Amino acid sequence: MSEETLQPLDAPTLDAPGLLVMDVDSTLIDEEVIDLLGDQAGVGAQVAAVTARAMAGELDFAQALRERVGLLAGLPESVFDRVRRSAHFTRGALELIDALHRHGWKVGVVSGGFHEVVDGLAAEAGIDHRLANRLEVADGRLTGRVSGPIVTRVMKRDALLAWARADGVPMAQTVALGDGANDIPMILEAGLGVAFCAKPAVRRAAPHAIDRRDLTLVLDLLR
Repeated sequence: MSEETLQPLDAPTLDAPGLLVMDVDSTLIDEEVIDLLGDQAGVGAQVAAVTARAMAGELDFAQALRERVGLLAGLPESVFDRVRRSAHFTRGALELIDALHRHGWKVGVVSGGFHEVVDGLAAEAGIDHRLANRLEVADGRLTGRVSGPIVTRVMKRDALLAWARADGVPMAQTVALGDGANDIPMILEAGLGVAFCAKPAVRRAAPHAIDRRDLTLVLDLLR
């Protein structure tokens, strides 16, 4: 696996349009949104324990998500604003996105988290594409269920492929990065796949790794 300071010879170039797709939780932002929601519900430790096992690849992600979301039943819909305010962009995230946009690139995010929080983050950061789960709400409160299909590792990879086609970007000009096991397929599919401060299984699988929490280091891997 190459170190973050070694530029791959066949890396995507900033001299042509490209597409970068990244995970949200613990990649675009420092936190895990599901854990923040768990804190609001008073079940933070239980939720965080399941999150850690799911991201390490020890649990089926969809099953683990349903289990964690079930613990959130009864939270008021206003919790989304509180959680959004408590999330922090990872160091260098906004600078990376701005730099890519200046070179004609597009940026997308794919998340096992939730549109109710991700959409606000994406709007603030100027992100072009987004994919996330949705939480079911009834009478102003979370029901403890996910609304619609759950974003899986396959859906993350497929989003990368679909957005590249829509943007007219060859796969050689794509970058994918994330930290969890469900990011591995898109990391392997991209022209440049990066494990970002990742779990051991992801770091072993990914062609490249960045182990410092600074997203501008991605630029060092591009030509």
